[in-house]
Formats: sequence, C-alpha cells, structure tokens
Amino acid sequence: MRYVQEFRDPKAAQGVLRAIEAVCTEIGCTADDPLRIMEICGGHTHAIFRYGLDKLVPAGIEFIHGPGCPVCVLPMARVDDCVEIAEQPGVIFCTFGDAMRVPGTRKSLLQAKADGADIRMVYSPLDALELARRNPGREVVFFGLGFETTTPSTALTLQQAKREEIGNFSVFCNHITVPPPIRALLEDPHMTLDGFVGPGHVSMVTGIHCYDFVAEEFGKPIVVAGFEPLDLLQSVLMVLRQIAEGRAEVENQYARVVPEHGNPVSLAAIADVYEPRPSFEWRGLGEIDASGLRIREGYRAWDTEAKFGIGYGTRPKVAEPEGCACGAVMTGRMKPVACPQFGRGCTPDTPLGALMVSSEGACAAYWTYGGARAVAAAE
Repeated sequence: MRYVQEFRDPKAAQGVLRAIEAVCTEIGCTADDPLRIMEICGGHTHAIFRYGLDKLVPAGIEFIHGPGCPVCVLPMARVDDCVEIAEQPGVIFCTFGDAMRVPGTRKSLLQAKADGADIRMVYSPLDALELARRNPGREVVFFGLGFETTTPSTALTLQQAKREEIGNFSVFCNHITVPPPIRALLEDPHMTLDGFVGPGHVSMVTGIHCYDFVAEEFGKPIVVAGFEPLDLLQSVLMVLRQIAEGRAEVENQYARVVPEHGNPVSLAAIADVYEPRPSFEWRGLGEIDASGLRIREGYRAWDTEAKFGIGYGTRPKVAEPEGCACGAVMTGRMKPVACPQFGRGCTPDTPLGALMVSSEGACAAYWTYGGARAVAAAE
C-alpha cells in the first residue's frame, strides 16, 4: 500500500460494486432472500457505516454485526470487579478510554473516578508500568482487555515487569479470543449465516489458519479483511465468489498486513504469559469454553485476581438491564434500531449497555453514522 486514498477511490469502488452486483445476480440473492454476511470485528462495523457500504451494496446482501467488540462482550459483573478494585485504598487503576463509560450494576469506571477513585486513561500497558515505577508506594492495576490484538502488548509488559521486579504492578486479565465465539455462533441452530468477513487486526497476530474450522467443519467462506472501503468491498466480493462457486475457504484479502501464520514474537509472548481459562462469560453468548485467557503461575505475582482475591466466578452473574438488547444485537439476532431502548432509554449520554459507548459498538455505529440519531430524535 502506498497511499490510503487508493483504498478510497470512488471509481475503483464502483467497479467492485458492479462485480458484486453481477455475482449477486448469478447467485439469485434478493432483498426478500438475502445472503447474510457477518463482519466479526466492530471496527469493520463502523467502517461499513462510516462509508455507507451497507447502502451501496445490492439489497440481496445483509450485513450481520458480530461479537467483535471486546468492550461490548464483557459481562457486567467484570465491570463491577473493576470498580471494586479501583476503589481499594492506594490503587491507581489504569484502563483504555473505551471502558470508562461502560455501565456496571452500581456505576461505571467514569462514575467511580468522579466519586474519588484514582482511575486513569492510558494508551498502552507500558504507560501503566511507568506509573508503577513512579509511584512505588501505590498499587498500579492495568485493565487488560481485548482480543488477540491487544494481548501481546499486555504480555510483553508483564514480561518487562517481571524482569525489573516491579512488584506494585499487576494486570486484571480479561483478554479473550476470537475463534471460540465464532464456533458458538455457528453451532447455534437459530443462526443463519452464509459467510464471514474476518477480523484484520486480530489476524495480524494469529494468522489466518485459526479460522480453518469455519470452512472445513461448517462449510462457510471467511475472508480476512482490511478496514478501508475497498478492502471491505473486495472481501464481500471474495465471499460471494466462493458461494457462487460452491467453495468454502479461508482467504486473506488483507495480505499486505496479515501474515499467513501470524506474528511469531507476539504469539510467543502470549504463550509464555497466558493460558486458557476453562470457560469465560460473554455478554449475550453466555459461557464459552476456553475463550478467555488467564495469567500463568510464573506471573502470578503480577496477577490482579490473585493479588486482590477478586477472581473470575467469585461474583454472581448479572442480568442485563430490563429492556436492554445488547446480547441480541451482538449475536446478530437484532439490529440496534430494533432495540426498544435505542435512542430512548439508551443514548451515549445515558447508556444501558456497552454497545452504545464503545468505539467499536454496533449501536454507536448506528447512532453516529446510520442516521438513527435523527430517527430517535424525531420519535
């Protein structure tokens, strides 16, 4: 890639759209009987709406928004854990900004900060480690959150903390992995999906073969995609061509960034620091086997759960707020605008769920780019 403008060229996009329309005609998909393509990544959801791709593709294609926003799929009980840790005396709690406004049962981290907890937004776990160096008399906790995209940076930071023996630093590990929820969706008899646009950032770390089961076991095409308009349109075209030709394969549209076998340095750091949890709760999906990561015994001194005695499963599960449809939206059963709370009881200023405030949330995409804000205001 030389210039990003090459991937936003209207003339090139028109050519891809004509090819998409031709394949849709060949397949015979229509507005009444569309092909359902799930974009797993929340970043893709926002790109689709930002550039109006949902309106440009033929009516025979329906985008289904998947559970690819790590903030959105975090259960409310884990937000409650964060607040409890942050309110401990002497704690500096560090988090990415996305997680600040996600509501728990009592309050969000932003509300806890307003109430006096020392909660700081950081850009990297290394920022939190530097705070620990500068504040040896305080316990600095980093909220380790995200898919395989952010897991390596947290792992490398823990390795650094261990090398320097920085004992007042720890990670509250809530890292999760992408393949298990895809399997859970495919095994759901109520889900109808014809293909997938695979996550680009995650795949930079993992490579593409972690998705082989999608094609081999379930017979569905999946194309790992970039984030520019032409990336996504080309990926949709690649999915459609597989369907038209009766193929089901893992293809890599984002080859300029995603290596086939992933990033070996990142994968080695993850393997050194983390191990799979037996199961992990996903908002909207429930418990999924081996879908979350926990810190290995060799790094237990830097494990917030061990240090504070707040471990996974120690807090009762929390039901969604009444009327909140986050789970249905994240699993593709409902569009955000169909939620009875969208734009009414749930707005960016008064969120009921994470999908409205996360930068990768589907509800935030509809609110920001989809024209849904004007509809809600009119009502």
